[in-house]
Amino acid sequence: MTRKLAIVVKGWPRLSETFIAQELVALEQAGHQFDIWSLRHPTDTKTHPLHDRLQAQVRYLPEYLHHDPARVWRAREVARTLPGYADAYAVWRRDLARDLDKNRIRRFGQACVLAAELPVQTRGLYAHFLHTPASVARYAAIMRGLPWSFSAHAKDIWTSPDWEIAEKLADDATGATFGSTCTAYGAAQLRRLAADPSRIDLIYHGLDLSRFPEPSEHPPRRTGDPLRLISVGRLVEKKGFDRLIAALAQLPDSLDWHWTHIGGGPLSEPLAQKASASGIAARITWCGPCDQPQVIDQMRNADLFVLPSRIAADGDRDGLPNVLMEAASQRLAILTTAVSAIPEFIEDGVHGTLSEDTPAALATAISRVAADPAHARAMADNALARLRAEFVMEPGIERLSQRLHRLTESR
Repeated sequence: MTRKLAIVVKGWPRLSETFIAQELVALEQAGHQFDIWSLRHPTDTKTHPLHDRLQAQVRYLPEYLHHDPARVWRAREVARTLPGYADAYAVWRRDLARDLDKNRIRRFGQACVLAAELPVQTRGLYAHFLHTPASVARYAAIMRGLPWSFSAHAKDIWTSPDWEIAEKLADDATGATFGSTCTAYGAAQLRRLAADPSRIDLIYHGLDLSRFPEPSEHPPRRTGDPLRLISVGRLVEKKGFDRLIAALAQLPDSLDWHWTHIGGGPLSEPLAQKASASGIAARITWCGPCDQPQVIDQMRNADLFVLPSRIAADGDRDGLPNVLMEAASQRLAILTTAVSAIPEFIEDGVHGTLSEDTPAALATAISRVAADPAHARAMADNALARLRAEFVMEPGIERLSQRLHRLTESR
């Protein structure tokens, strides 16, 4: 099988990155043949059914260089013989001078392995995320004299220094041939830093609706039933779940509720302790990481989806979380915030409720949604209609596929 494309990802598979798995499966269906090169081994104990559909071979680079020094040194010797090695080394040294970090050294070692082990028929590289994966792809592409490209999402745009993004978007042999990103909000930032703004494509991930069941009717809550809240997202600062817990503690005694959370993350224990200290732990179910069928099943049994996204202290933030579209696919009412690109899908009062990200504002918004279930159902209907009309997967995949075909045919 001729694989003209190498796709670099940070880790594979990852439960929290269904948008990448969805895209890669769709690219295979569109006729692309590629290997996946992962910088890290998987840490999740579960996978989505979507991961099982992918036919591509997954190759793992040394996650830490000292784990496989023989492989790294062999690759370095091969890399030194490549026509662009000296240029890649010079680029890396300039980067290292401004970012003197072990991770930057690891990136170059991984790039040497990637460049040395790429199949000879490879004609281009494509990286998911503009930070670490794109750095590895860039260094390797320069060594091999190949074009490279990327898909940027959220954290990689907002926590990378401007100098690094600008140089990855330079209009020369070291810069990306094209870059895609999944929000207009992110595209505007990248175009501001790009030497040639036309190289940046806005390509919404959208949703492959064939993967989801037709939405069921969410029957009105009966007297005495709690308001069933659900959230799906990693337990990290930018998701705002600390503020949601504080908001839940402020809800009036007259409102009975239960919150279900799906996802793992480093703040799992602190947030559970916060809920316990707030006296609401008994009204919360922590499901941990779940596969897609489990997520959808929980959504179909909920009344309100809540995602209290905010901007983290280091600048990290969401883009347009696919989980909002997944909730809309099941005709589930949505409460979220106006952070980043979320308003590109959710118009306040039309497709869902946009709240400020403070506990008081979130508590007020939850109470208002609970008090007007008819309006909540109407907004859920509108979000589903917008999803079907404007945010399905196929148009974006067609555009990305054309870009990737041109990339691999240019050499």
